[in-house]
Amino acid sequence: MARPSLEFWYEFASTYSYLSAMRIEALAEAAGVEIRWRPFLLGPIFAAQGWTTSPFNLYPAKGRYMWRDMQREAARLGLPCRQPDPFPQNGLLAARVALLGADHPWGPTFTKAVYRAEFGEGRPISDPATIRTVLADLGLDAEAILLRAGEEANKAALKARTEEAMARGIFGAPTFIAPDGEMFWGNDRLERALEWAARPEQGVPDAATA
Repeated sequence: MARPSLEFWYEFASTYSYLSAMRIEALAEAAGVEIRWRPFLLGPIFAAQGWTTSPFNLYPAKGRYMWRDMQREAARLGLPCRQPDPFPQNGLLAARVALLGADHPWGPTFTKAVYRAEFGEGRPISDPATIRTVLADLGLDAEAILLRAGEEANKAALKARTEEAMARGIFGAPTFIAPDGEMFWGNDRLERALEWAARPEQGVPDAATA
């Protein structure tokens, strides 16, 4: 019998997506759930709301809290945490590459390596040299992958993926969507999302909330 799946919608500029990406596979394996990696872009979604940057920049107090929270959570998980400059980073190229690999074994590995470079080491992921180095360090053909990532078909696929996110009501990252369409937002809802996806009969209210 096929395992239930959970869609993991993430943006490379998203701090909390970093935390989720680094822990989702082990949690999903324990829950008996398959993860479907779904890179997309938050920029167009924010723009539709009139935002020109991250809400963590628009609201400085919220931003200061977020970085302190990131330090706490990263330390708890044994992950490095460093704020890249500038923030948010432009993750367009990384997203194009991740989209190519989303359904291949190297895709999740690439995604985690980019997040570690960005939020673990503070490296600029908008720089093609950073993405090229990440790919090469994984033993992949960096030049061939970057060439494919820049093809019009792949660019259009990422645009369509982002439009799908908007149509499905996604407004931030990370977002998790169960097979029955139930949506969970935020790193702190990852365990709950996996629990929901693994339920034998999705869409049936929990006993505690019925």
